[in-house]
Amino acid sequence: MSEKPCPRADVREETAAPAPAPTGPPPTGYGRVFAVREFRTVFAAHLLSMLGVIVAEIALSVLVYELTGSPLLSALTFALGFLPYLVGGTLLAGVADRFPARRVLVVCDLVCAACVAPMTAPGASIGVLLVLRCCLATVSPVFSGTRTATLADILGDGDLFVLGRSLLRITAQSALLVGYGLGGLLLTVVAPRQALLVTVATFLASAALLRLGTAHRPARAHDGSSLVRDSLRGAGQVLAHRRVRVLLLLFWVPPVFSVVPEALVAPYADDLGAGPAGLGLLMCALPVGTIAGELLAGARLRPAARERIALPLVCVTLLPYLGYALRPGLTGSLLLLVVAGAGSAYTLGLDQWLVRAVPDEVRGRAMTLLTAGLMTFQGVGMALAGVAAELVGVRATVAGAGVLGTVCCAALALEARRTEAGQA
Repeated sequence: MSEKPCPRADVREETAAPAPAPTGPPPTGYGRVFAVREFRTVFAAHLLSMLGVIVAEIALSVLVYELTGSPLLSALTFALGFLPYLVGGTLLAGVADRFPARRVLVVCDLVCAACVAPMTAPGASIGVLLVLRCCLATVSPVFSGTRTATLADILGDGDLFVLGRSLLRITAQSALLVGYGLGGLLLTVVAPRQALLVTVATFLASAALLRLGTAHRPARAHDGSSLVRDSLRGAGQVLAHRRVRVLLLLFWVPPVFSVVPEALVAPYADDLGAGPAGLGLLMCALPVGTIAGELLAGARLRPAARERIALPLVCVTLLPYLGYALRPGLTGSLLLLVVAGAGSAYTLGLDQWLVRAVPDEVRGRAMTLLTAGLMTFQGVGMALAGVAAELVGVRATVAGAGVLGTVCCAALALEARRTEAGQA
C-alpha cells in the first residue's frame, strides 16, 4: 500500500463516541463482546473476508494445477500466502498508525478485491496469478494489525479486548474447517476463475461493512518521514521493549513447532493407512482442539485466571506431540492433536499482557508486526518440518518438535516471568 492516502473526509464524518449504556440484564462471557455494535460489524467483516480468502486459496491451487500440471507450483500458491507477510509486516507497518484506522481497513479490502479481480480473466497467466497472490499476502498483515489495534479502541484494552481477539481466532479456525469443505463443493459447480468472483464479492462486502458500520478515529501518529523508514523505526521501537519482545516471541515460537503435524499430515495419514477420511480428520483435529480450548477459557475463566494459566499452559501445550513416539493409531493421534490444540488457550493471557505493554502510539505497528511474525514463523516451521521428516521420518519429527518446542517455550516463559517481575 504505497499509494498516497485518500483525502481526509470532510468535517461531517462521524467520530468515535461512547456506546450508550445497555439496558436489561448485562450479557456474560462472549455475549459481552457481541453486545458492542461496532464489534459485531468487525466480526461480520472478518467472517466474510476469511471465507473469501479460503475460497481463493482453494481455487488458485486448482487453477494453477490446471494451467501447469505441476504439484510444486500448485503447492507454491499456498506457500506464497506466508512469505510476503514479512515484507508487508515490516516495510508497511507504519500505515496502521499513520492513517485513520477505518480508512486503512477499507482501502486494504479494496486493494485485495482489485488483486483478485484480474485473476478471474481467462487470459491471466501463471506468473500474473502468483504475483497477485503475493500482493494479497503483503496487504494482509497491515489489515490484520490495524484491525487488532482498532479492537482495543472499540473494546478497551481490558477483558473485552481479549475476548474479541479470541472470537476472531475462533472464527478463523472455524472458517478453515467449514471453508475448505464449502470451497471444494463450490468447485464442483463452477470453474476456479468463477469461484474467485466469490472472493471479490466478500472483500467488497467487508469494505462496505467497515466503512458504514465503524466509527472514524484519527491516526495514532503523524510522521513526516517515508513510510518504509517510519515502519522500520516503529518495528525497532516495538522490539526495543524487553517485555514486548518476549511476549511477541511467546506468540511466534510455539507455532513453529505446533504446525509440524499439519505440515506432515499427508505422509502421516499414508503411514497410518487412514485414507482420505482419516486425512480429513487429522487436518481438523488441531483446529477443533484450538476452538474448544479458547471457548472454554474465554467463557469460563476470569481474566486473572486466564493470565495465571498462560505461562504454565504454554509450557505444556506441545507435550502431547511426544505421544507420536509411541506410534499411536488414528484415534490416538486425533486425541493427541485435540489436546495440543486446546493448549493454545494460553494466547488469551498473552493478549492481555501485550496490549497493556505496548505504547498506544505504536500499537498498530506492534499488532502488524505480531501478525507478520506469526505467519512467517509458521511458514518456517512447515519448511523445517519437511526437511526433518526427510532425515528422520514423520513420527520422530513430530515427537522431536514436542521436545524442542517445550524446551523453547519453557525458556521464554521464564523470561516472561522475569520481565513481569521487573515491571512490578
